[in-house]
Amino acid sequence: MNFKELKKKKESELHNLLAESRDKLRELRFKDANKQLKTVNKISELKKVIAKILTILNEKKKVVNGLSNKVVETKDSK
Repeated sequence: MNFKELKKKKESELHNLLAESRDKLRELRFKDANKQLKTVNKISELKKVIAKILTILNEKKKVVNGLSNKVVETKDSK
């Protein structure tokens, strides 16, 4: 999945996509261990998608925390 496409998704959709991707990764690892997986590069591609999702979730979390900290600071300063 493209980074721009992931960035447009809502946080709940990203969490669902993250869970699905982790399940797929686990399945691929089991298939690889049993020598049933023909294209091993799918594992690395999926790991990259998971990393992208986690990066976007962390960015959104920082933005929310940054906004909430500013609101608290303005209330405390008055």
